[in-house]
Amino acid sequence: MTKNKENSSWEPVSEWYNKVVGATGHYYHENVILPKLSKLLSEANPASLLDLACGQGILSRNIPDRIEYVGVDAAATLIGSAKKLSKNKKHQFIVADLTKPLNLPKKDFDACSIILALQNIPDAKQVLKTAASHLKTGGTLVIVLNHPCFRIPRQTAWQIDEPKKIQYRRVDLYMSPLTIPIQAHPSQGASSAQTWSYHYNISDYTKMLKGAGFAIDSMDEWCSDKQSTGSKAKMENRSRDEIPMFLAIIAKKL
Repeated sequence: MTKNKENSSWEPVSEWYNKVVGATGHYYHENVILPKLSKLLSEANPASLLDLACGQGILSRNIPDRIEYVGVDAAATLIGSAKKLSKNKKHQFIVADLTKPLNLPKKDFDACSIILALQNIPDAKQVLKTAASHLKTGGTLVIVLNHPCFRIPRQTAWQIDEPKKIQYRRVDLYMSPLTIPIQAHPSQGASSAQTWSYHYNISDYTKMLKGAGFAIDSMDEWCSDKQSTGSKAKMENRSRDEIPMFLAIIAKKL
């Protein structure tokens, strides 16, 4: 892999990603994202679900067996892991570029999900159009993002206001689109494999959704449930409760 060339596929970091996520997901999958997603999907009550940028299929293992499921990802190794981990023989996993037309056997899914992935794909607008092309009219799209306001790589950070005894979130940049390289193994320096993060503000996302034929139904902001101990626990717990980590966008295809 050329070190500084953008490559949105997570194939180069698939081994690392499999270790981080595992069969049950990382901490925030298990304790925040999947429980809240289960509630959202229960309310939508889909008979079929298209999971774009599915990785190694963590969502497929956390939905009712009755749901017809198809997961798509550009990384062949992650799709291979998804197939091995899947316990439902009816689930399908396909390797494909989400920014190009998908050759799927079904084009009228009840719901579509893009979980912690849209920010890692350079052409988010086209991915949303792909989602729309495989959803039935009135179908539900659920997007989960690292919060675009508060979790921008290299542009946001926790800091402490000592006089006020509070921890706060510093935001250096928000409105401008950004392309940000992320080292999978920072300790390896220049030899580390890279992923890429593409920042857009919330207004950009709303315009992309409208352009793809969606209307936003609601937005949910999800905070960390972790609890600190020690002398700074009070300020750290307060800031976690006030500064959300994730943004969920629920939209309907028009």
